[in-house]
Amino acid sequence: MTHAMQKGSNIPLDARNVRAVLRWTPGPGVPDVDASALLVGDGGRVRSDEDFVFYNQPRHPSGTVRHLAKKRLAEGATDAVEADLSAVAPSVDRIVLAASADGGPFGLVTDLCVLLYDAVAGGEPVALFEVRPETGGETAMICGELYRRGEGWKFRAMGQGYASGLVGLATEFGISVEEESESSSSSPSPSPSPSSSSSPESGYGYPPPPSEPPTVPPTVAPPAYGYPQSAQAPDPGFRLPPQGPQFQSAR
Repeated sequence: MTHAMQKGSNIPLDARNVRAVLRWTPGPGVPDVDASALLVGDGGRVRSDEDFVFYNQPRHPSGTVRHLAKKRLAEGATDAVEADLSAVAPSVDRIVLAASADGGPFGLVTDLCVLLYDAVAGGEPVALFEVRPETGGETAMICGELYRRGEGWKFRAMGQGYASGLVGLATEFGISVEEESESSSSSPSPSPSPSSSSSPESGYGYPPPPSEPPTVPPTVAPPAYGYPQSAQAPDPGFRLPPQGPQFQSAR
């Protein structure tokens, strides 16, 4: 049975190998969408830049999380990440599932949703969440997260938006991004959509990120998403390449 999820809701996961698929309807003037995943520790930040899995770093060194090739299907365009939850290191508390728009904001992206599948059993999706931006000006979205609960895992629908793109979102989680030019330092500051209040069970809220854009290389960022502040900033030097189409035709 497919769970139609609302923003802030969560479900337990029986599957230990899951595939999160972003799907949208492409067309003239519709931005391209890229899926990514961040492996986050108990401090609310990545352990290193290798914990950022995306189109230019498609496989985590542990092999537990990987970015899949884009496809164009009859239902729409898709981009996806896959995670083997049974093998994720104990130091990883959650896997944040994010999306970024290239060529315009998410207000121009039609029919955006995230579908969560059992990657082994296949069949119908376990969960479906229709991702709707709050302002329409967002260029990055936290669509959902896979997080530990006791000995198991759960999935939570998020829908948290940012106007600062993939660079701003990655920086918030501790990725040190090396900007291409001085002009990029004046990019819009993160502008999250109002997040829904966290459930009593989870205890994890996502308060707004800092209103000022991050410096390059970043200093220790203020606490983000309800996590404690890290002891020190990560080493600089991680360069985020430009986004662009990476489609693989459906066979």
